[in-house]
Amino acid sequence: MPSPAHPPIHLTAAERAESLPAETFRSAFRMHPSGVAVVTADLGGRPVAITVSSLASVSAEPPLIVFSVSSKASSSSVLRQADSVVIHMVGSDQLWLARLGATSGVDRFADTSAWTRLATGEPVFTAAPAWVRGKVVSRIEAGEASIFVVHAVSAAVPEGAAEPASAPLVYHSRTWHRLDERSKLA
Repeated sequence: MPSPAHPPIHLTAAERAESLPAETFRSAFRMHPSGVAVVTADLGGRPVAITVSSLASVSAEPPLIVFSVSSKASSSSVLRQADSVVIHMVGSDQLWLARLGATSGVDRFADTSAWTRLATGEPVFTAAPAWVRGKVVSRIEAGEASIFVVHAVSAAVPEGAAEPASAPLVYHSRTWHRLDERSKLA
């Protein structure tokens, strides 16, 4: 059953006229580093994967996650119809996976040894150090993107790991970065 869709967010002509130019907006956000995740879904045997840097936890009670995807992305149409997704937390050791999800025009599932299916049917990349499976509870069309609100229902997280096995992967100013001890400030 599809999740409820909220009315699209549209700006009036007057609001659009006072908008920041798109290139200025993009330039400002290039200064904002963000974590990296890979989202997978499936709709009728058509698995999709996309790398996102817009992931955020919203609430722990209930566990809610949000992310956004460009409407132009090849996986956008499947994601907009999927009832559930798997969000893969990737570290710098999984840069290949982040690049795979970010590359257009490739079969992201060609290497069948890199992924499997959960009992619930969603594709999952086995190299991800952690993943969260969730039900899409809301979609909001906002400008050139879709915002997804996901209710987390299951996860695979390493037990007892005080530190991630891989240094965090960050996207900043159109480049991949690894956080390590040298990047610690305090």
